Amino acid sequence: MPTPTKLLALFFFFITPVGARAEISPDSLRAAAQYSAARRGTSLLVMQRDKIIFEDYPNGGSVFSAHKIYSGTKSFWVMATLAAVRDGLLSLDEPVANTITEWRDDPQKRRITVREILNFTDGLDPAFTLHGESIHDRNGYAIRVPVVAARGAAFIYGPSHGQVLCELLRRKLARHGTTPFFYLQRKVLDPLGLGAVEHKEDALGNSLVATGFKLTARQWVRFGQMVLHRGSFGGTEIVPTNLLADCFHGTSANPAFGFGLWLNNRAASRAAREPDIEDELEKKWQRQNWRNVCICRAAPADMVVALGSGYQRLCIIPSLDLVIVRQGENTKFSDATFLRTLLGR
Repeated sequence: MPTPTKLLALFFFFITPVGARAEISPDSLRAAAQYSAARRGTSLLVMQRDKIIFEDYPNGGSVFSAHKIYSGTKSFWVMATLAAVRDGLLSLDEPVANTITEWRDDPQKRRITVREILNFTDGLDPAFTLHGESIHDRNGYAIRVPVVAARGAAFIYGPSHGQVLCELLRRKLARHGTTPFFYLQRKVLDPLGLGAVEHKEDALGNSLVATGFKLTARQWVRFGQMVLHRGSFGGTEIVPTNLLADCFHGTSANPAFGFGLWLNNRAASRAAREPDIEDELEKKWQRQNWRNVCICRAAPADMVVALGSGYQRLCIIPSLDLVIVRQGENTKFSDATFLRTLLGR
């Protein structure tokens, strides 16, 4: 039975206000494309009601060019985890130590849940070293990182959480004769029609969960379509709607982050702030301020964003039945200015 919080998330995200599905002006689309291109953008794709209404590939980009989406990778692994919940392999509120038994004797780690791993409130050190190529066993490294904050007390962005998740899935799926990436392929990538996706693995074959995928704009937009269709794509359910809703619920440590997706739910607040999220993430986690953060005050509050380094963006706006893909090289870029321009606000 869905909790009241989950029911509220379902209502907030999936009930479209009457008359909200406004058309996007061609002039606004062109202006947004110019803004992106001037900041080394290589692709801009806008889809409304499942139809591409605008495409632009400046600065050497093309419809066929796969581009690194960096942390946009995380949201695909979130969907694989939710599929595992649907399949009865795990639950969001089970202790990770039930499976990663090395944690059972640790008074802090033994209480960490799968949900806290997904929303980055488990208190684990971020372990940015995991991004490097020198670690032979990323999963083994991740489960040994120290706890640096109490559960639920801090939002700590980094790759450690994803590699713990990878190890959790590895042990769960080994009983069924498969691996985390093949499960992700079968449950998420294949139903989205993405086929083989370039990704990173360590020497033991452990996938790097935090980053690594390369996708074209037309490939990445399919993830947005799946969200707009409440967890389904092309008539095939990838994740159940009630589980998808968990992605859109922030935490007290960071109300603007759910499961792998950034939330614009504070946009209507008078106190809303529009910081550069990438700049904020560059700070030490102790100095980051997520109070009243939104992505763009002028964008609808139901917008969610898969965000990758260097201003890779997948923006999903259910109330406008709209998906926006922006890819580019690492040059200063304002989400708020871009979205205001594109939406004509």
